[in-house]
Amino acid sequence: MSSMRSKLPHVGTTIFTVMTNRARELGAINLAQGFPDFDAPGKLKDLVAYHVAAGHNQYAPMIGVAKLREQIAAKLGASYGRAPDAEKEITITLGATEAIFSTVLALVHPGDEVILFDPSYDSYEPAVILAGGTPIRIPLMPPSFTIDWQRVKDALSTKTRLVMINTPHNPVATIFRTQDLEILADLLRPTAALVLSDEVYEHMVFDGATHAGILTHAELASRGVAIFSFGKTMHATGWRVGYAVARADITREIRRVHQFNTFSIATPLQHAIADFLEAAPGHNASLAELYQRKRDLFLECLRGSRFSWKPAAGSYFQLLDFSAIAETSDVEFAERVLLEARVASIPISPFYANPPPIRALRFCFAKNDATLEEAAERLCSL
Repeated sequence: MSSMRSKLPHVGTTIFTVMTNRARELGAINLAQGFPDFDAPGKLKDLVAYHVAAGHNQYAPMIGVAKLREQIAAKLGASYGRAPDAEKEITITLGATEAIFSTVLALVHPGDEVILFDPSYDSYEPAVILAGGTPIRIPLMPPSFTIDWQRVKDALSTKTRLVMINTPHNPVATIFRTQDLEILADLLRPTAALVLSDEVYEHMVFDGATHAGILTHAELASRGVAIFSFGKTMHATGWRVGYAVARADITREIRRVHQFNTFSIATPLQHAIADFLEAAPGHNASLAELYQRKRDLFLECLRGSRFSWKPAAGSYFQLLDFSAIAETSDVEFAERVLLEARVASIPISPFYANPPPIRALRFCFAKNDATLEEAAERLCSL
């Protein structure tokens, strides 16, 4: 029998799974994987139970439950001044990961190039490779992790099919500003390239800033796909409900893949989220305050430590610089933090094709206050 030939020979177990498993083995506090240790809103859970009991347990429409798409359109219109067509421009997906995968498979053809910014989330490149595309990876250099737009200009070519951006950024917690959207639009104007914008942390933007997503920019919205996640905004990452927003002809292509990938998403969850969006219109607006308070609590508790930091601009992750503690690699130091402090984190270098020297780890602060206080106390001992 011939040996199995892998389509993704360089892909192993994700760093998230590795660190979460290590945390479990060691009984460590898990600030590695990005999920809350508190629950979804009680009203939302009650609505799920209601819709299960009401018999909403068969296939949902492939594109998503109508009321949910209508609520999303209204929400996006209120948030960004641009309400997409609920029937033709919004597709409910199995979390943001499926939205990204289906979008890339739909839009990228063999030989196309896709620009990724490192550290790039680990699902981006495999999707490009499986679509037959070529990833063009542009590094964001520490400590600022800002985009070098000249490098983007130099990387653009007639082969560029897609530019993938992420704001607020996972893992480095930076955000796009309005001027970044303007620069990107200027660079793409002479090209046929499209934009995929991963905006799952859209409502977690801090210190008075506002979310600069592509739906706030008419030109980028017309050539883009914006991707969002209810798992993040509803504190229910295990529900795996997300959505993709794009103009009608792009959406049509995404749906061609989506229908053979997951087809439809859990029906009672869709009905419950739709009802919750209608009943609790202030929920999303409260997230920035909630998570900024948790960020500030975590950092305040670290004041006696040897770490240094710049407060996260968005997402629910905080980078901590360990330069004053050790000169080892971030992967090695993450293991040391696990063993000595019993706190799990995520190193940044695995998200690069060719990582520069990085002396920082990513910590998730979407946790109960007591969890953050205990983790910070342990980190102060290093």
